[in-house]
Amino acid sequence: MGLRLIFIFTNIVTSVIIWHFGISCTWAVNKKDEDLNRFPPNPLEVNIPDPLLVNLDLNNLTQAERQKLNLALDELHQEALTILQNGDSQGAFEVWNRELRLRRVLGILPEMEALGKVGEIARNENKREQVQYITKRLQSIQKQIFKERSSDLKLWRSLGNTYQKIRNPQLALTAYDQVLMNVQKQQDVMAEMEILETMGELHLSWFDYVEGAKVYQKMLNLATNRGDKIRRLKYLQELAYIYDQGKQPQGAIEILNQLIDVYTSEGNLTQIPVLKLAIASNYEKLAEKDPNLLQEAFSNYQQAYKTAWELEQYTRAGEGLQKLIALYSSQKQVDAALETSKILIETVTLANDFYGLMMAYKEMGNLYLEQEKYSQAMKAFSEGLVIAKQLKHRENYFQQKIDQIKLNNN
Repeated sequence: MGLRLIFIFTNIVTSVIIWHFGISCTWAVNKKDEDLNRFPPNPLEVNIPDPLLVNLDLNNLTQAERQKLNLALDELHQEALTILQNGDSQGAFEVWNRELRLRRVLGILPEMEALGKVGEIARNENKREQVQYITKRLQSIQKQIFKERSSDLKLWRSLGNTYQKIRNPQLALTAYDQVLMNVQKQQDVMAEMEILETMGELHLSWFDYVEGAKVYQKMLNLATNRGDKIRRLKYLQELAYIYDQGKQPQGAIEILNQLIDVYTSEGNLTQIPVLKLAIASNYEKLAEKDPNLLQEAFSNYQQAYKTAWELEQYTRAGEGLQKLIALYSSQKQVDAALETSKILIETVTLANDFYGLMMAYKEMGNLYLEQEKYSQAMKAFSEGLVIAKQLKHRENYFQQKIDQIKLNNN
C-alpha cells in the first residue's frame, strides 16, 4: 500500500514538472517572438538581394557602373519623396531604406551623405524608429572607422555633420573629438579653431552653456597666443554672452574685465559704461552668497555712471543711477538713495527721457514717504503727475499718492 502511494505521488510530481516545463518552453518561444516584434532587425543592416546589383562585381565596380548605380539611387530617392508627398510615409521609408542599403556599395561617404538626407526627413516627419535605424547604422560606421584608426578628417567631419542632421549632439561631438585630436596632432591651429567653433556652436544650440564656455575659452586662449586681436575680441564677446546665459557671474566678471582692457587699449571707451553695468550686476548676484562683494557692485555702478556722464551717454548714466538707487534702498541707505535720485533727475532731463523722469520722481516721492517727509514727497509726486499727464500714463498712481498724503496730514 505504501509503495502504491509513493508511485502515485511520483507520477503526480513528474506530471507537474512536465507541465511546468511545457509552459516554460511555450513562454520562452512566445517571449522570443515578442522580442523580435519589439526589436525588429535594422532594415539598413540586413542583406537583401537587389536587382540593381545583379551581375555586378561589388569589389571591382567600374566608374561607369558606379555612375549608373548612383543615378538609379537618385531616382529611388525622388520616388520616395513622391510617395511621401502622396501621404504614404511607410511606403516612402521602405524605398529610402532600400536606397540606403544600396548606397553602402558606393562607399562610406556617399552612404553617410544619404543617411543624413533621409535622417533629416525622418526627424521632420517625427519617424523616431527610422531615426533610430539611421543612428544605429551611423554608430556601426563609427565603430568601423575607429577600429581602423582612421585619420581621414573628411570622413569624421561627415559623420559629425550627419549626426547633427538627426539632432544628436552628443554623438556628433564624439565624431568632432576625433577631428580635433587629428588636427592637434598636425599642429594645424586654424583647423583646430575652426572645429572648436563648430563644437562650441553645437553646445550652445542645445543650451549647454557650461561645456560651451569651456570650448570658447580654448578658442580664446588660441587666439590670444596667436596675437589674433579680431578673433580674441569675438571670443570674449561670445564668452560674455555664454556666462550671462549660463548664470556664471564669476566667469562673466573675468571676461567683462578683459573686454574693458581691450576697448581701453584701443581708445574705444563708448562700450565701457555698459560693461561696467554688467560687471556690477554680476557682483550683486555673487553678493547674495558673499555680502562682502556688495561694495564691488556699488563701485562698478558708480564707475558706469561717471564714465557714461563724461561720454554724454545720459541714458546709460541714468541706468547706472537707477541701479545705485535700488541698491542703496535695499541696504536701507535712504539718504544716499535720495541724493542719487536728485542726480538721476538731472541726468534723465539731459537725456530728454520723460518716462525716466516720471519714474525718477516716483522713486523720490516714495523715498521721502519712507522718511515721513510728506511735503517733499508731495512735491515729488506733483512733479511726477505733471509728466504723467503729458505722457497719459500712470496718472491715477500719482494722483492717489497725492490724495493719500493730503488725507493723512489733515
